[in-house]
Amino acid sequence: MNVHHLELFYYVARHGGIMEAVRHMPYGIQQPAVSAQVAQLEEFLGVTLFQRRPFVLSPPGEKLYQFIFPFFSGLEKMTEELQGGEAKQMRIGASTLILRDHLPELMLAMKDKYPGLKASMREGYPAQLESLLLKDEVDVVVTLIEKKPTPGINSLVLIELPLVLLVEKSSKITSPEQLWQRDKIEDTLICLPAGAGITKNFLTRLHELDVEWFPGIEASSVDLVETYVARGLGIGVAVAVPKKPPAANVRALPLPGFPPAVIGVLWRGKTTPLLSAFLAEAEMRAKRLLS
Repeated sequence: MNVHHLELFYYVARHGGIMEAVRHMPYGIQQPAVSAQVAQLEEFLGVTLFQRRPFVLSPPGEKLYQFIFPFFSGLEKMTEELQGGEAKQMRIGASTLILRDHLPELMLAMKDKYPGLKASMREGYPAQLESLLLKDEVDVVVTLIEKKPTPGINSLVLIELPLVLLVEKSSKITSPEQLWQRDKIEDTLICLPAGAGITKNFLTRLHELDVEWFPGIEASSVDLVETYVARGLGIGVAVAVPKKPPAANVRALPLPGFPPAVIGVLWRGKTTPLLSAFLAEAEMRAKRLLS
């Protein structure tokens, strides 16, 4: 079998399709070239390796993938060993807010300790980031920890952030209780997607209080929640980040009794010296935020 064809098939199988494989290849290659060369592999073997839409590996494809996986998935670790046993790169996953406001300072400190360090960043929701970690597409994730981590994933809690309601500064609402006492809350609820931990915890607590209020606008980030509130589109659910006041046109109302958002680090496998240094820096920054 052509080894290059096997490599292309490995990326297709690992990432669930040809388009995704092209996005994740470590070198540039066009989708038609991948399609053609994987088709050549199938023709040579006389079998169909996967169904295209929806993507599903066939039994021969699954057998071949399991055979080649240990080699191709282990190339990066072998590279590290040959370079002296010390990792030269970190692949980090986090939310947009964390990547923008907190990772730059942390990475500057890391580069002081590891001058040759290279880093790649991926953004996403907690579920997406955990999936990237399980697929070995990132080494470490800084995110909301919404539940007990999946077996095989290590976790470190960095900080707990209280939930708040965001209202326009001109709003007559001065406490959440004013809303809870209404027969019906007419204001639009702006929050993260329904599957996000913050939203689930908020709605669960509302149910316990016998309050009905359903999301009217789902935003992809806490920043967008704040932006929509500032534009007068409704009332938002967010977290109180230390030393980060709300936007000029927004007030934050505490939500006592509501479960906090837990921010932490997730990783798999053994804790390398590089990862230990990253965890220590993350903990230090979290303590600075609270001081």
